[in-house]
Amino acid sequence: MRLLIAGWHGLVARALIEAAPSRQEIKALAAGRPALDVRDPRSIERAFGDLSPDMVINSAAYTAVDKAEHDQEAVFALNREGAALLARAAARRNIPVIHLSTHYVFDGEKPTAYEEDDTPSPATVYGRSKYEGECAVADANPRHVIIRTGWVFSTAANGFAARMLAQAQSGKPLRVVADQRGNPTYAPHLAAAILDIACRLAANPPEAGPWGTYHAAGTGETTWHGLASELLARAPRTGAAPNLEAIASSEYPALAPRPVNAALKCDKFERTFALRLPPWQYGVTECVKAVGSP
Repeated sequence: MRLLIAGWHGLVARALIEAAPSRQEIKALAAGRPALDVRDPRSIERAFGDLSPDMVINSAAYTAVDKAEHDQEAVFALNREGAALLARAAARRNIPVIHLSTHYVFDGEKPTAYEEDDTPSPATVYGRSKYEGECAVADANPRHVIIRTGWVFSTAANGFAARMLAQAQSGKPLRVVADQRGNPTYAPHLAAAILDIACRLAANPPEAGPWGTYHAAGTGETTWHGLASELLARAPRTGAAPNLEAIASSEYPALAPRPVNAALKCDKFERTFALRLPPWQYGVTECVKAVGSP
């Protein structure tokens, strides 16, 4: 299977690119700007013509949540129009598309974990652009799998895990929000599940396939403070324990509101694909080993 991974800068995209070579049945074809600009139909046509993919994973997205509040034209151009253009180009070739989305399609006010049938109610420009992107993909290509996830972390140098470990090493106190909850999702775990799905879809005849929207995230819930605490607990330590302080969201002001409840219920994903992402704590352990000791 020739698998086109659109976008190569995000955490999940990087994890997909790193994991794909271990799958003998997959030939990964990663492309992003400037080689592939999903906002440009001509760029998409060139990429499809040059690469001849059998399936597409769209991980290209504008993800700067706060910046998006004042950059609406660019956000929707990529997250909605670009997603639709890519899905439509795939549909013309009868190619399935796996599209990545986010818990930000919900406002976070529900007291329990969100299910796929819950009505989206995005409270941010980013969330609205991703929800409208989902709708555009579904309209453009009936052979779609939309995967909502959240709280993705990895070994990326500018990511949450690396920043927490580095700040702990510096001896500076860490003040981390403790009144938001979600499912921390280790990017390589999610990437492995997505590649499993891609292989399954490739094996189905054209008329078959579990098309639709799914939630896929690390198993279990915690807060950002809980995630930071687990990261520091798993990291080797030679000096004094880091000073980790729990704070309220109001003490960490952000331009775009963060959902108080970002938890996703992933039962449908497990039933349909017989896949369950590992507990988020397992991801922390693997991430700390990969990052190195603080």
